[in-house]
Amino acid sequence: MIEATGLTKHYGRTVAVDDLSFTVRPGRVTGFLGPNGAGKSTTMRMVLGLDRPTAGRVLVNGKRYAELDQPLRTVGALLDAKWVHPNRSARAHLRWLAKSNRIPVRRVDEVLEMVGLSQVAHRRAGGFSLGMAQRLGIAGALLGDPEVLLFDEPVNGLDPEGILWIRQFMHRLAEQGRTVFVSSHLLSEMAQTAQELIVIGRGKLIAQTSTEQFIRDATEDTVRVRSPQLDQLRALLGGARVEDSPADGALVVRGVEAARIGELAAANGIVLHELNPQRGSLEEAFMQLTKESVEYQAHD
Repeated sequence: MIEATGLTKHYGRTVAVDDLSFTVRPGRVTGFLGPNGAGKSTTMRMVLGLDRPTAGRVLVNGKRYAELDQPLRTVGALLDAKWVHPNRSARAHLRWLAKSNRIPVRRVDEVLEMVGLSQVAHRRAGGFSLGMAQRLGIAGALLGDPEVLLFDEPVNGLDPEGILWIRQFMHRLAEQGRTVFVSSHLLSEMAQTAQELIVIGRGKLIAQTSTEQFIRDATEDTVRVRSPQLDQLRALLGGARVEDSPADGALVVRGVEAARIGELAAANGIVLHELNPQRGSLEEAFMQLTKESVEYQAHD
């Protein structure tokens, strides 16, 4: 478990993280979202003891990171995939990490197999593609078989197969009862990966809730309807909010469920060519709730 209480970080006059409190629980994947400059990376660095808070504290399984004995056995992290000596092989890099935390050397080949790098374990890490470097970083995070895992942009540079792999892998880690905390800008991927979200803006907490609840609170479901008798259907919908879709002549209906629209059409002999419920997306919800926290905004 990760517990942040009143976490604050100043860089001179700049407030990177501002009185931030949250809890990342085991057994689920928790997504960490926010606009650029929101303080996500700084927060993760404070979790790992790489930056010292100006105020507040963050605990991992009840202890500050600096208080952990053999920290790689408690916390695994991928913050920068290129943080590897370029002249070391993948295996040599992991053996060095293992020795520093008294982890059995046999674990190195186990994690290389897990991430699909066994065949290139002898190659210099400096020659790795970004996707391969990401896999090596994940192997390093897994080395100590930790209970808590932090990933910053873990799918960066991965091909579609690799993205699917890391998504399923994170789910398996959570199902094993581990704490999985992942930051990403790929909202469509987070919608499929994270069961819970922590969303921040300008260093402050905006929301901590389930992904489903976050979307439901910030967006509105609609129903797309196409019919040769749209005018008649529009009249039957009465006080519902109905908009025209100029692209294809459909109606976009708000405030009435698809089942009710279908019943009205059937009762009045109206032919329907499309009756398509559409849920709000994580991207829509994120844009709605963080629009006041975006540092640089484009204007039409």
